[in-house]
Amino acid sequence: QVQLVESGGGLVQAGGSLRLSCAASGRTFSTYTVAWFRQAPGKAREFVDAISRNGASTRYADSVKGRFTISRDNAKNTVYLQMNSLKPEDTAVYYCAASSLVQLFTTPSTYPYWGQGTQVTVSS
Repeated sequence: QVQLVESGGGLVQAGGSLRLSCAASGRTFSTYTVAWFRQAPGKAREFVDAISRNGASTRYADSVKGRFTISRDNAKNTVYLQMNSLKPEDTAVYYCAASSLVQLFTTPSTYPYWGQGTQVTVSS
């Protein structure tokens, strides 16, 4: 029902910033809760942050709180992940995911729709 495409990944130095975008299809984008997850090689996929349908509520993993900001522009069918003060341990493939549920869940299995991922590499 919704297709997601991530972009904006790349190689940055520690302390730098990146902004990722998650572009979604369809006029019903505003009905979806959207979250970001990340996965490093050999590690499980982990929750990064999530945003409610109208953008009024957000939720962050402790590891990124104060450094990352999630936002959305429903008129553009896009969710953003602003990443500041990047650390080498932030290196991972970043995925956006969408759910029709209103709760801001942190487990990957609660999100039926996923993008293809975008690589973020932070060098030291």
